[in-house]
Amino acid sequence: MHSMRKFSYLLILCGILVILYPKANEWFNDWQQNRLVNEAEQSYRDSETPSNDAELQSRYAKVTQLLAEESTLDEQAQTEGDNSAQAQQEVGGDVIALIEINKIDLKLPVLEGATKANMKHAAAHMKETTPLGEIGNSAIAAHRARKTGRLFNRLNEVGIGDIITVKTKNQDYNYEVYDISIVEPTDVSVLKGNNKDSILTLITCDPLVNPTHRLIIHAKLP
Repeated sequence: MHSMRKFSYLLILCGILVILYPKANEWFNDWQQNRLVNEAEQSYRDSETPSNDAELQSRYAKVTQLLAEESTLDEQAQTEGDNSAQAQQEVGGDVIALIEINKIDLKLPVLEGATKANMKHAAAHMKETTPLGEIGNSAIAAHRARKTGRLFNRLNEVGIGDIITVKTKNQDYNYEVYDISIVEPTDVSVLKGNNKDSILTLITCDPLVNPTHRLIIHAKLP
């Protein structure tokens, strides 16, 4: 009699589980779906943050460290000799553009990748930032060599409203300067975009001798 009662309870319990299973399964599926949606939304929010990538932050730190090095590029060039073949071997990036600023008689090749070798002879596009001409923030860095007119030596003479022309293989872009600032070397906010403008950010060291900060020129396409 006792065993029959236990068996009846077991049958009742099984029946309840059979009834509840579809609902429980639905609850579980909803929970999984919401969890995945939340993870995806968080991932998208992170990807929209300019300093989202520790990689970008780390890369910017390396670039500013390169800019902080003593500007003895001209002296090094004289010591090594003006050997274009040797210089070409030292360059590790492809030429992706030409940057021109008529106001300061600047015309420089832009290499892909802000490395020590590339920045020794040219301006360099931080490949971790937006491609040139696209919506976002495209950063170009160059040393502020001590020789007048070399690299970004005269960048401090650029003013609001001046035009910076970037010529690529496919198109010419005329950026207009709208903001000039001097910031701490760690201020990665200079690489922020606004999801609507094509921004160009030029980065170099400041002051010219014993630099402690970074001179930042922000320009955008009309």
